[in-house]
This record gives sequence, structure tokens and C-alpha cells, in this order.
Amino acid sequence: MNTSQQSQQQPQQRTVAELVEDIEALTSEIQQLYCQDDIPWIVGYSGGKDSSTVLQLVWNAIASLPEEKRTKQIYVLTNDTFVENPLVSAWVQKSLERMKTAAQEQNLPIEPNLTTPAIKDTFWVNLIGKGYPAPRQGFRWCTERMKIQPTNDFIRGAIRENGEIILVLGTRKAESTKRASTMAKHRHWRVRDRLDQNPDHPNSLFYLPIEDWRTDEVWLYLNQYPNPWGHSNKDLFGMYRGATADNECPLVVDTSTPSCGDSRFGCWVCTMVNKDKSMEAMIQNDEEKEWMQPLLDIRNELDVQDDRDRRDFRRIFGKVQLFERNQGGETQVVPIPGPYTKEWREYWLRRVLEAQTQVRENAPDDMKNITLIQPEELSEIRRIWLEEKHEFDDRLPQIYQEATGEPFFDPRPSVGSHLLGIDEWQILEEVTDGDAMHLELMAKLLDTERQYHTMARRVGIYEDLEKCFETSSRSQTEALNNAYKKRDLKEAADRGDVSTVKQLSWADMKFGTATTNTSTVD
Repeated sequence: MNTSQQSQQQPQQRTVAELVEDIEALTSEIQQLYCQDDIPWIVGYSGGKDSSTVLQLVWNAIASLPEEKRTKQIYVLTNDTFVENPLVSAWVQKSLERMKTAAQEQNLPIEPNLTTPAIKDTFWVNLIGKGYPAPRQGFRWCTERMKIQPTNDFIRGAIRENGEIILVLGTRKAESTKRASTMAKHRHWRVRDRLDQNPDHPNSLFYLPIEDWRTDEVWLYLNQYPNPWGHSNKDLFGMYRGATADNECPLVVDTSTPSCGDSRFGCWVCTMVNKDKSMEAMIQNDEEKEWMQPLLDIRNELDVQDDRDRRDFRRIFGKVQLFERNQGGETQVVPIPGPYTKEWREYWLRRVLEAQTQVRENAPDDMKNITLIQPEELSEIRRIWLEEKHEFDDRLPQIYQEATGEPFFDPRPSVGSHLLGIDEWQILEEVTDGDAMHLELMAKLLDTERQYHTMARRVGIYEDLEKCFETSSRSQTEALNNAYKKRDLKEAADRGDVSTVKQLSWADMKFGTATTNTSTVD
């Protein structure tokens, strides 16, 4: 990091008197900005120290205005992914409840809002239902679905209703070098001090009141200025302190920051970092938090270097896809692994439900009702397994009963009306005698016919039956060899190798009679 980057990331140290002076100046600035137009504000609130500081600054500034000037709506926006750190999630929920009550009592136009991802986009529906592998740098499928999209939907709705909005955020240059760099890029859209145009939403602005604050200044402010909606800033400090390995100093973290280092609050299932050091520290520092150990165990089990043995050899759309990689200085062409197999999807479901049962038994009274996987998610997972993956053995209710000791209730109407079930699945397993691809093909063909059974017009059934053969009629070895042959054919055609193209004819590809020396699979 060069000197200019360091100075940009670490603002100059100020005296307490200078900080107090800045707080007073910010209060006046917030009031002036609030009163100058009718554009509503959206304050991003994660429950972390930075967003708490910004909301507290805004709250106190607006509360100091005469009531007749408190005319503009302020939305407090929080996002819950359903897999947040349970302690942080509970903290935020209580904070929002107190915020709503306090705003009404103080006659303030402040309205807390909690967004959540659509059920089809939640972590467990994608991982357990569809089989998406745990997120990695090359396949970070979670953030867009679970955080960005729900927040953007709310922002777009507010823009449609009001024409434009101002987003008030707690981002700071001192958070990280990456954050400082991103904020520097936004300077191209700067309107005035601490106010930027939002390049993603043309009819919105970013207002960044504490962009130049240091971390120690944030904590100094929170510890010296009481929380105006009745939540305890000292408890917030204690939560940060308990999430550090030495249990002494607060972390430089913010739950709204997707990836800000190894130690931060966020999703307890996150595999985008090496370790969940905050949860590890919580468990280590306080024996009363040992009930979270099952969550940490699942997170660590998801985070493996190579999970190919857990995943299908085909992509999620059922086809083999190859890519080139450099292994030890040698170029290799290998298949891209696909979703988790049926066995592993069922395994993860059982692990999560068992952890939920265990946590409910051991957690303190205020966390006894913790839910790791929502009932609506379970219903959607079951639908995906039955209707999209044709797994008519319908294992979810059985796994739920075994893991929780309770029967599973599915809110979807007529979900239990099946022409095919576990008995038919077991018969297929006997008939196919351990041939996984043969079992998959038979199950898909039977279930595709079942899905068309009640339709008045069966238009499209032949196309769907053909798709079953396209994805499930070959063994793994045959499917991989066929993919390599297709690649060889394309390369031969590109270089004008007529003899190889003739050898790898359509009939050979279709019926597997050709052989080639260029690419084989053991």
C-alpha cells in the first residue's frame, strides 16, 4: 500500500473537541439537507457500529427540529438473509421493534423496514433444493440474490413512488483499502461534500456523513451519545468485543459489507472467508454461546477445498461442460462439476434440521425459537425435488420427521397427492440394480408422464421425454467421452481437419461407434 492509499484509508487523528465540533457541524448539515426539499431518505441499517452511528446522527438531528419541519419521510432499511449470525439477527430485530415504538412516541417520520430475499432466492433453497455448491470466489451466487436484489427492489419502489430518493449510508474510508478505493471512484459523481450521485440508480443520491471518521471515533461517539431509540450502545460494544479472539477490542466490521476481511459479522454459512472468526470468538469467549457450535460445524463442513465428490459430473442443466485448467504447468481439459448430488442435498437438509433441533434444546430462553431454515423454504425445496428433479421418493417429510421428531406440514395444497412414491422408487432401485443413471432416467420418464397425466392437452410431452434421454441416458464414462469427442470435432472443424471430422460423424457421436486418440476418459 502506498502512502497516498494509506492516507486515504486512515483519516487523520482528531482530538475529542474536534470530533464534537464535527458532530455539531454534521447535525446542522443533516438538518439543512433534510429541510431543503421533499426527497425522502433511506437510511441503511445493519445493526453494526457504522450504520448505528449514522442513524443515530440522523435521528438526533431530525428530533432537534421543530415538529412542523419534520415532514419528510425517513425509511430505515434493513435486510435479513435468513442466515445472519443469530445473535446479530436477534439484536437487529429488537432494535427495529424499539425503533418503531420510539419514532411514534417522539413523533418522528422514521419508519423501519425489513427486507428479505424471495423464497426462491434463499441460501437453503438454492443449496439444498437446487444443489448449488457453497459459494466461492468464482461462483458467488449468494450476495446478488440474498442482499442486493431485495434492497434494490425496495429502493426502486421508493423511487417509483417519490421520483427520487437519498440513500444515507455508514460507509467509511477506514473500513478497508477496497472500500476506500470504491468510495474514491464514486467521487466522479460527487455533488457536494459527502453527497454523491448513485450510478446504479440515476434518480438517487448517496449521503455519507461519516466517510472520514476513524473506527475509534465511531466507538467514542456511540459510547458518549445515548441511543435515541432505546437500544444499548454498550451492549453493541460488548457484542463486538466478544467477537474478537482476545475479547478486548472491537473489530473493524459492518454487517452491510459483503466481504470486509476474515473477522466480521454476516451470514453464519459464509464460505467466502477462510474462517468465521467472529462466531469462533463468541463461542470461545463465552460458554453461554456454545449452543452456536453446531452452526459453526456446518459452516466449516461446507467450506472444503475440493467438493467434486459431492457434486454431479454434469452442470445443473444436465449437460457435461469442459474447461481448460493449468495443473502443474500442464494444460488439462476437465469437466466442470455441477450441483450437489441427491445424496448430498439430503445430507445437508438433515444436518441443518438436526442443528436446529440441537440449538433449540441448548440455547438460552430468548433464542429457543430460533429457525435455521424457514417452513416456506422447506416447502420450496420439496417442490424442486419433486417437480424439477423428479425425485418422487419424496424424502423431505421423512428426513424432517427423523431430524426434528415432528411431522412435516406443507402449506401447499394437494402436495401429498402423488401417483408415484417411495414404494415405486424402491422398485426402480431394485430393477436398475445400482445403475444410478438408469435409475435417474426411469424416474424422469415416469415422473414426466405423471406431470402430464392430469393435463387436458399433453402438448410438449414428447419434447420433455426427449430431454430425459439427452441428460440421463448415458453412463458417466459415456457422457464424458461424448463431451470430449464433441470438443475434438469442433477443434478439428476449426482447423479444417477433414479426416477427423469424417471420423467423428453425427452417427458416431449419436451411437458411440467412433474412437479418437485425442481425448479419452478413464
